[in-house]
Amino acid sequence: MRLTVVGCSGSMPGPGSAASSYLVQSDGTAPSPGDAAANRTWNVLLDLGSGAFGPLQTLLQPHDVDAVLLSHLHPDHCADLTALAVWLRYGPGSVLGTGGAVPPERRVRVIGPAGTAERLAELSMEMPGDVAATFDVETVADGDELAVGPLRVAAHEVRHPVTAFAYRLTGPDGEVLTYTGDTDSCDGVERAAAGADLLLSEAAFTDGVDEVRGIHLTGSRAGALARDAGVRRLLLTHLQPWADPERIRDDAAAVYDGPVALARAGQVDQVLAHS
Repeated sequence: MRLTVVGCSGSMPGPGSAASSYLVQSDGTAPSPGDAAANRTWNVLLDLGSGAFGPLQTLLQPHDVDAVLLSHLHPDHCADLTALAVWLRYGPGSVLGTGGAVPPERRVRVIGPAGTAERLAELSMEMPGDVAATFDVETVADGDELAVGPLRVAAHEVRHPVTAFAYRLTGPDGEVLTYTGDTDSCDGVERAAAGADLLLSEAAFTDGVDEVRGIHLTGSRAGALARDAGVRRLLLTHLQPWADPERIRDDAAAVYDGPVALARAGQVDQVLAHS
């Protein structure tokens, strides 16, 4: 698997990055004959938050996105699906200019919590039927598993003020990437992270500054998650624009002795299985 950070700013776009969005790419063949069976590169987005559709266009043609996995429905994680919808409807190869619907083979799978279709309609100021004519929306619950091309995906409900999921992605060679989405410490994120080759973990709060619980991790809590889950590497993301990133990284490194890095927009990372 290859991970590209499209946007990594926490809670809102920042001066140097869009809000949360991560492109996961993997070469392989779909396990089901119903999916285009060619051996090709599959493109999966983890969230598509505020401002992320702009830099996404520098990485691939938006109609080549196969699926978007939404961790939850806050705008900094899903708002730019409205921009993707416009591209699919009116951009290259579209037929909506003549009143048609997006052809089924060009619709993008959008996978998220219950209420995803309604949330997209609300953001777009449209009817649910318009969303259904553009996206193939699927909802997940805790413990659900699904496939996108050669990737196996497991959803684990986590601790946030709204329904939210961490996603565990397993690639064709057995490599594992876990994305926490937004969460505080909880059993769900620990299950998602267990033994991961790369843990892409939010760390929006700062130890000793942000005391409220049930919303986000801090550097030390992200580090403890990485340590207790036995992950190989920790990549910290979703840092808010006013946060001190080095302080948060140091807080994580104080409790986790593996490699710790800070996500940055445009960063590319290979996710490799244990040798």
